Amino acid sequence: MPDVAPRFGATPGWESDLSDEPGPRDACGVFGVWAPGEDVANLAYYGLYALQHRGQEAAGIAVGDGRTVVVFKELGLVAQVFDEVTLSSLSGHVAVGHTRYSTTGSSTWENAQPSYRTARFGGPIALGHNGNLTNIVELARTLGAERDRLRATTDSDLITAMLADHPGPTLVDAAMDVLPRLTGAFSLVFSDASTLYAARDAHGIHPLVLGRLDGHPDGAWIIASETAALDIVGATLVREIVPGELVVIDAEGVRSRTFARPDPHGCLFEYVYLARPDTSIAGRSVHATRVDVGRQLAREAPVEADLVIPVPQSGVPAAVGYAEESGIPFGEGLVKNSYVGRTFIQPSQTIRQRGIRLKLNPLRDVIEGRRLVVVDDSIVRGNTQRALVRMLREAGAAEVHIRISSPPVRWPCFYGIDFATRAELIASEAGIEEIRASLGADSLAYVSLEGLVEASRQPAGTLCRACFDGVYPVPLNDSDKLGKHRLEATGGAETTEDMIAEALRRGVTLGMNGADPSPDNHDAEPEPEPDLESEPEPAGVRPA
Repeated sequence: MPDVAPRFGATPGWESDLSDEPGPRDACGVFGVWAPGEDVANLAYYGLYALQHRGQEAAGIAVGDGRTVVVFKELGLVAQVFDEVTLSSLSGHVAVGHTRYSTTGSSTWENAQPSYRTARFGGPIALGHNGNLTNIVELARTLGAERDRLRATTDSDLITAMLADHPGPTLVDAAMDVLPRLTGAFSLVFSDASTLYAARDAHGIHPLVLGRLDGHPDGAWIIASETAALDIVGATLVREIVPGELVVIDAEGVRSRTFARPDPHGCLFEYVYLARPDTSIAGRSVHATRVDVGRQLAREAPVEADLVIPVPQSGVPAAVGYAEESGIPFGEGLVKNSYVGRTFIQPSQTIRQRGIRLKLNPLRDVIEGRRLVVVDDSIVRGNTQRALVRMLREAGAAEVHIRISSPPVRWPCFYGIDFATRAELIASEAGIEEIRASLGADSLAYVSLEGLVEASRQPAGTLCRACFDGVYPVPLNDSDKLGKHRLEATGGAETTEDMIAEALRRGVTLGMNGADPSPDNHDAEPEPEPDLESEPEPAGVRPA
């Protein structure tokens, strides 16, 4: 086994050098276990495996045994980061797990989670975060000189530092003071050496659920981003964590505190793309919602065609609904390579473009000569659909009609989803006909926002629809609009104006108004298809 000492933390007498962060602009996955007598590291491993779709850049598990907390994290997928030897070394009764997709901070080992700190009032803290804070610059300023102690460039490390620097005398006291000061989206799972904690922002933007492990009369509890993760480890859903709620789990059971008045605005994009289809949100399966969206799409945007095919896998439920409602046969016209990660959940444009052709391959004998309805869940940048239309035509499709089971994504997200500037969004300036021409499709239609909301069966006023309509439930200011590297790019700037100026000088992205001063060509014409025969650049490797 390689030397893992630099990756571990929190043994008596020395302080961990681990650091951390949050995740996809949604999509990190968080998982917590409190289960004396169980192998909590293995439970966390399987829970993270179930949440792999929410973050593919890094994974980590922290385990507490009543005295200490040990953290292991690394860049890579869950199965790449952990093996039996590593998991067996993580012994205790409480665990925090995390899969990361960067929304604040770069994709580096230092920014992987769980984050770790030793509290001023005594004892270790390990924390995992799904979401994105919008007042991170102001919070960093309040730390004053302590800001220099930040070990990572993420809002998660900032939250952990604020909890650890609080005078206490308990972590509950610290949380009840710190949590109301956070704005934006946060679904948190954290622990000390003995107790598991969970908290959800007042808007409940991203999901967080409480489950109970079967067969434990004295109580064994799970916290997870999605109900599907409960199913994987054999836990039963108890309830959702309420927006504005802090949950404390220890030998005395499950206790609840309210730190903010609930004002629910759950992320509508969870229904579209982020959540697993076998997850339930607000008591209804995501799969059923997506099928209903497909039916609504067929009613709103009918077309004469021979076959309905999905873009696998996230387009499948809506394609089923479209086929059922329209009477057009459903078929599989695209084969997905399961070993290629999500193109949306990849951190760079170059990687995304290279991944598209590796990811999907058309079935010529199914599609040749046929008029196709191709159903996908969303168009964010347009890369996948543009390449897809080209491939289908090369394979002999007579017509290609694109149907999208979400409205046009026109506005950036500041709450944890990876489209942080309007310049990155194909629909931010272009109309539907312009997008259709750009993709090369015969027709293009999106489901209406009203149709999507209706399919969710949630009151419109309880949903965050900002990426579709530009109405943000959490007010934003200029410092919020700095890109995800804002903590690492603002140098010694003291005022918001100085921070923005410094960010502009260093090429950090600004969002909201469509301005994109960064040098990564978001406003440029689409890059030509990369030469797939050339060797990709080797990934950077962090020495052990």
